[in-house]
Amino acid sequence: MSDRKLAAQFFDAAVALLQRVRNEEAEAVDAAGTLLADTVAAGGRLFAFGAGHSSLAAQDVVYRAGGLALMNLLAVPGVVGVDVVPATLGSALERVDGLASAVLDTSPLRAGDALVVVSLSGRNALPVEMALHARSLGVQVIGVTSVAYATRTTSRHATGTFLKDHCDVVLDSKIAVGDAELTLDTVPAPFAPASTVVTSALLQAVMATAAGALAERGIEPPLLRSGNVDGGHDWNGRIMEEYRDRIFYRH
Repeated sequence: MSDRKLAAQFFDAAVALLQRVRNEEAEAVDAAGTLLADTVAAGGRLFAFGAGHSSLAAQDVVYRAGGLALMNLLAVPGVVGVDVVPATLGSALERVDGLASAVLDTSPLRAGDALVVVSLSGRNALPVEMALHARSLGVQVIGVTSVAYATRTTSRHATGTFLKDHCDVVLDSKIAVGDAELTLDTVPAPFAPASTVVTSALLQAVMATAAGALAERGIEPPLLRSGNVDGGHDWNGRIMEEYRDRIFYRH
């Protein structure tokens, strides 16, 4: 099979997944966007967390042109990306009990805020505890995960539960267990993951919904503009000044 055919197969698989989440997760996307809009309107703050490659989707909605300025990254040292050496340390930290609670208890999160937790499998101690402890603090949680993992794998949290079990809204990415869309007789393992494409699209759909919900209430959505267009820096400066007490990545 030619490389071009494999590329086409991957695009087809990714498009099919996007169509599924568009059709099957519409109500959940609306609920998540409404939750964020409610939080903004009530004076709350917005945070996003993800570990390993799940952090990519969380980072994509923070300090983003065309995105909500109030989205802040909740970072856990060592698990945000593959820049930590060795990279396997990040995977190990995801399984450490108590880490999420320690991070939350020293973070700016407080009752009335909203937290997006991204975890493809939703099985590791860190994302499960992050959602569980955040809700105990009065924070509303949106979970972005593949629900299929809860039926095909076992939890690594002491409670035996998954991320999906501790969320106010769950967005199911529909990604198959193993996160690989292609197979080939001459390749010994499945390959071509699509979770980042789908999860990022899901979250951008949520952000769009939140912006529209705020506008419908007569509230100007606190959106950022590209710094590479004329007037972008001035616009962003105004937004950041107006919401300076709810933006933590600028301090």
